[in-house]
Amino acid sequence: MTFTVAFAGKGGVGKTTTCGLFINYLIQAGKGPVLAVDADANSNLNEVLGVEVDLTLGDLREEIAHAAMAEPSPIPIGMSKQEYANYKFADALIEQDHFDMLVMGRTQSKGCYCFVNDILREQIRKYYLNYAYTVVDNEAGLEHISRGILPPVDLIILVSDCSRRGIQAAGRIANMITSLDLKAKDVFLIVNRAPGGALNDGIKQEIELQNLKLLGVLPHDDLVYEYDSAGKALVTLPEDAPVKAALKTIIGKLDIGLV
Repeated sequence: MTFTVAFAGKGGVGKTTTCGLFINYLIQAGKGPVLAVDADANSNLNEVLGVEVDLTLGDLREEIAHAAMAEPSPIPIGMSKQEYANYKFADALIEQDHFDMLVMGRTQSKGCYCFVNDILREQIRKYYLNYAYTVVDNEAGLEHISRGILPPVDLIILVSDCSRRGIQAAGRIANMITSLDLKAKDVFLIVNRAPGGALNDGIKQEIELQNLKLLGVLPHDDLVYEYDSAGKALVTLPEDAPVKAALKTIIGKLDIGLV
């Protein structure tokens, strides 16, 4: 059985970086194989992990949904849309030594994608059972999970920056998780970019007000900015980098079969 972890949070709080470093920890701990899923149309999980993306599932959705109007059609004569989707899905799966990756991407045009989404749902659920962990970098709305395209989640980690507005946004997402009845076993909060790795009383009060369960705090780390500015994959940060060391301690608190 795979254990599924979903990351969520508003844009710009460091959610994708935290998710990528979490995946890197699992790999380094020998807990693979891991399936990494980039389900945020605005995120760049592949850049954090240092992999190239040639085909997204969004591209595949577009191609299949509009195949009838394309000239020539990308689908070979005699092959059904479902057979073609099954065939192309393997191209969208980015295979690495210790993890594989799927990028959901976005749809660019209007129209009904229900049929294609059903195919993708079937393919993803067939694949993800082959992995010890599935880790999903989500948009704030958790659209792909709420629509059932991605598999059910065991653990949801909300990421916020060290601001009241960030904590309030995390609180709204937590309320949405409850309203959607996603049935996650746990929902935790990680606060990112805290000066000196500590929270002041105002932020602590806001976390309590939003009824969030604080899992841990990540410090502001200048190395993250330096690596990102240089276009370096953030998973290559040194092991003693403050953010990496702090996240390792936080992950150690989780009961997700890591021991």
